[in-house]
Amino acid sequence: MARVELFHAIIVCLLPFKDKCAILPCVGRCTKLWEYVLVRELTVRGGPTLLCFLSNKIRRAMTTKERYRAFISHFAQQQPEATTELHYKNPFQLLLAVILSAQCTDKRVNMVTPALFEAFPTPVHMAHSSVEEIFPYIKSISYPNSKAKYLLNMAKMVVEEFEETIPEQAEDLQRLPGVGRKTAHVIVSVLHNQPKMAVDTHVFRVSKRLGLVDASATTPLAVEKQLSRHLPEAYVAQAHHWLILHGRYVCLARNPKCQSCALTSFCRYFSQTITS
Repeated sequence: MARVELFHAIIVCLLPFKDKCAILPCVGRCTKLWEYVLVRELTVRGGPTLLCFLSNKIRRAMTTKERYRAFISHFAQQQPEATTELHYKNPFQLLLAVILSAQCTDKRVNMVTPALFEAFPTPVHMAHSSVEEIFPYIKSISYPNSKAKYLLNMAKMVVEEFEETIPEQAEDLQRLPGVGRKTAHVIVSVLHNQPKMAVDTHVFRVSKRLGLVDASATTPLAVEKQLSRHLPEAYVAQAHHWLILHGRYVCLARNPKCQSCALTSFCRYFSQTITS
């Protein structure tokens, strides 16, 4: 049996399916190393220890391209239709919801927006209101005083400068009060599927843990640039939601659920922290 075939056979027999997908492509170029490791470890430590050792070494040996390929392959199959969890029916409602979601959970935002949307169905309705009228609808949201001012002034600018239509370009959106780079990128990626990566705390944390970005990416902008550079344009908007949802429900900030995570086969955090 050829060396590569030998190691394919070993991995197929010993690894669960989720690990095979990421590890098998790496076997060919590492064959000589693993031939030595296999003989030594089977003799000295036995099969289970060898499996762990091999898995960790191959995780570290993955190239950036292979890591992104494994990331896309998993989520394209498991969450092909991932999207925002904010509730909305039109661009104006989405813009309101995203502004309110800053430093606040989507769940909380979805609790208050139905009444807000009903009271202010269009930018014109909101532009003709006041902070005092908006505040009661969002008082349970974080920083309600500031956000009430943002919403009022945003609506006025949309009416006065954009003919009551939500801008379709990120640069124009960032001119609106309460709209920063992240918010603008969320809007254009969700509404228009533009390849704009929005980096929030979840995207920042998960992309670094998985090893999709390197140690030099210490700011949201740096993470955004690295993700946008390595992801195919067709997946940029979707990858934003994959990273957010994974961070929200699996890769938690304080207690990540590594034991139930399907990405451990190529996760740098799991390799360096959990199995070290």
